[in-house]
Amino acid sequence: MTDPHPTLLQLSLLGGASFREVTQLLGDLSWAEASAPHAGLPRTLADVIWHLSVTQRASLNIASGRADGWPDDLNVWPPAPLTEPDFTAALADLLAGLPEAQALARDPSSRARDVLTDLAVHSAYHWGQVALLRRLTGTLPAGAGA
Repeated sequence: MTDPHPTLLQLSLLGGASFREVTQLLGDLSWAEASAPHAGLPRTLADVIWHLSVTQRASLNIASGRADGWPDDLNVWPPAPLTEPDFTAALADLLAGLPEAQALARDPSSRARDVLTDLAVHSAYHWGQVALLRRLTGTLPAGAGA
């Protein structure tokens, strides 16, 4: 984060206010860890990362004006088990979208603010899942959670 005075919206999108920064939560996340199933849970970490990537990309397209609305046919969860290349691509897109989200949140239009606020709230829910799953497996990076 390069902005010397980030807004609450920027911090809510990237972490650093109410939860650790996203890049810290994802530190050293491997395919083996991301794809491992957890007893009693319907999703893997890879599924959650894929979901975050898809919803972030759609939201950024709307907030930036590249799209008028949410795509009707968008699958927000993986339609089939992910492969390592699927996961790697989703993780890269998710990380690439974070600076765009920060830039859009610096001085957003009313529509962008609404979309980005929804994205921040939605994502915070799933970042909590990421942190909890990583804590349960003993892989949450130091300093990435309370």
